[in-house]
Amino acid sequence: MSVQALVIEGGRLIDPANGIDGVRHLLLRDGVVELASEGPIVPPPGARVIAAAGKWVLPGFIDLHVHLREPGQEGKETIATGCRSAVAGGFTSIVAMPNTVPPIDTGLLVKFVAERGREAKLCRVYPSGAITRGQKGEQLTDMAELRDAGCVCLTDDGRPVMSSALMRRALQWALPLGLPLMVHEEDMELSAGGWMNEGPVAARLGLLPIPASAEVAMVARDLVLAEDTGGRVHFAHVSCAASVRLIRDAKRRGLRVTAEAAPHHFTLTDEAVEGWNTHARMNPPLRAREDVEALCEGLADGTIDAIATDHAPHSVADKACEFDCSANGIVGLETALPLTLELVHAGRLSVRRAVELLTVGPARVLGLPGGELSAGRPADVTIVDPNEEWTIDASRFYSKGRNSPFDGRRVKGRVQVTVVGGRVVFENGDVKENG
Repeated sequence: MSVQALVIEGGRLIDPANGIDGVRHLLLRDGVVELASEGPIVPPPGARVIAAAGKWVLPGFIDLHVHLREPGQEGKETIATGCRSAVAGGFTSIVAMPNTVPPIDTGLLVKFVAERGREAKLCRVYPSGAITRGQKGEQLTDMAELRDAGCVCLTDDGRPVMSSALMRRALQWALPLGLPLMVHEEDMELSAGGWMNEGPVAARLGLLPIPASAEVAMVARDLVLAEDTGGRVHFAHVSCAASVRLIRDAKRRGLRVTAEAAPHHFTLTDEAVEGWNTHARMNPPLRAREDVEALCEGLADGTIDAIATDHAPHSVADKACEFDCSANGIVGLETALPLTLELVHAGRLSVRRAVELLTVGPARVLGLPGGELSAGRPADVTIVDPNEEWTIDASRFYSKGRNSPFDGRRVKGRVQVTVVGGRVVFENGDVKENG
């Protein structure tokens, strides 16, 4: 049952947007943050109180990159099951990718995704729309129609916009609409036929390689086009050291670019493919150790703005087959927090920076509400036990997908409670469908 007021007592409130890191008491009322106090809060009549001593109280996590598969592939995931997975992972807002069947390339389909998200009554679902009609890379969509229907960005994720002329025009048209373009960087001629990262592992396994240059060349092209047009580019699932260097330099020169990295790319190398492990097949592919190191540096120094899961559920049959026939992608919503905390435990990220990458960082990339706990902001909160040790069990995911290379991995740090709009939607392992 929902409540109008919620008091979260005595947790370590970490709110990078406001420079807060200390024990606080938090009052949420009527769907917004009312007060974060160093002193005790007298609960309003009828308020629920959650004791959070020893826990972290964080702004709700925001994921810029989620594949919900609906419409058209509901056997893999639905918007409802994806929302369950999201809140179980501490995510209060998610951005739905448009590579569904059919692709989200009209205002009507955008409204369908938004309405399904509201019907789930769990996390906030923000639709994205395709850059090109049918994601075919041939004709631009009606960007104004997509924006007016509720899109927060445009992307052909899963495919690049191969035509430089079309990409330049897309940046020009999107600019006055205030829509960032989220780009999947892959030169299809360089990657054609490839199955995994080019290197000794691919050679040993006899798998056709994908060179890093397939990503890097497109990053370089789109930085040139962004500088030429003044357009806004967000680089999805960056995976290469050279990409990080190019983006870092572009930011220093004042280009309007942002970037995200996925947990699998900063915690695994292409060695995870050993044994022809289809759960380690993804696009972009897992890279070499030096690429992982560069991603960690980019996350720490601000080159990379957000951690995004690229949550991509598949059926068992999609992965239980020969490597070259298997589908790209893994599920990620329910494992993002502990994998991010591995960098904290290893001294690669500060706690504050890790929280920033999951909250206000992604909020700023697309101008989304949330990401901070200032008075009057959405009452979206994630409570974490940073010390709980547990073993990832893919069979218990709320997602329909079980495709995870992290199944059986021992991790530390777990989401205890997720609050959206002041309503507890996940608590101690259970999704609260009706609040």
